[in-house]
Amino acid sequence: MPNHWHLVVHTRKDGDLTKFVNWLTLTHTKRWHSAHKTIGHGHLYQGRYKSFLCEQDDHFMQLVRYVERNQLRARLVKKAEGWQWGSVWRREKGTLQEQSLLSEWPVSIPKNYITLLNEPQSEVEVEAMRQSIARGNPFGSDSWVRRVIKRYDLETTVRPLGRPKKGS
Repeated sequence: MPNHWHLVVHTRKDGDLTKFVNWLTLTHTKRWHSAHKTIGHGHLYQGRYKSFLCEQDDHFMQLVRYVERNQLRARLVKKAEGWQWGSVWRREKGTLQEQSLLSEWPVSIPKNYITLLNEPQSEVEVEAMRQSIARGNPFGSDSWVRRVIKRYDLETTVRPLGRPKKGS
């Protein structure tokens, strides 16, 4: 995307995501400022990155579809696989070296994935994804979400925003 990016990342241990994103954004910022001769002139990123846990089942497929359809939703391409900076382009049209940069998925890629990718997601799917992005709440089945919230102390991600009303 011209003004942001999405990554689907599987970490090996707690804390790896923070270290990776810090390295990525710092390296990118340094290189951008160097290339544009703007060293010392402001920031490139606004605020902290957003992240959430995702169940490795159909919810993972919905997440990847959301990410790989992003440029299509923004009307930057006619087909999702036409975005040359995205993973679907690399998987479908990239060189072997470019394809090797992509990890295997924890679920099988459906045979009709490109067709499925180019079909709109339901408003319910998109809204659920946006809720997880905005609040950081886990994305998965109700029972899985309850377990993850309890295990990682994520109650704040599912509480309503704002102060509780008096007497509640």
